[in-house]
Amino acid sequence: MVFTMGMTNMYIQPADKSWTVTKVVAVIVAILSAGYMLPWAIAAVRDVPHWLVFWINLLLGWTIIGWIVALVMSLRTQRLDVIS
Repeated sequence: MVFTMGMTNMYIQPADKSWTVTKVVAVIVAILSAGYMLPWAIAAVRDVPHWLVFWINLLLGWTIIGWIVALVMSLRTQRLDVIS
């Protein structure tokens, strides 16, 4: 940022550059968190029983197999009510 006072220019710079790294890390963590909870979000939107998917995803999603199981559960057939 440049300020002009009379004929001299003054430059203002942050004390350190670590704030840029912090912002990049924060964005990456947010994207990974959204991807981690994706099976639960799919189950909630599709109106399948999503609380079981939530708990399996939360507790076992850190393993690849647990995340895949939660994803498969979220993609299963929706509940259909037959009205006669």
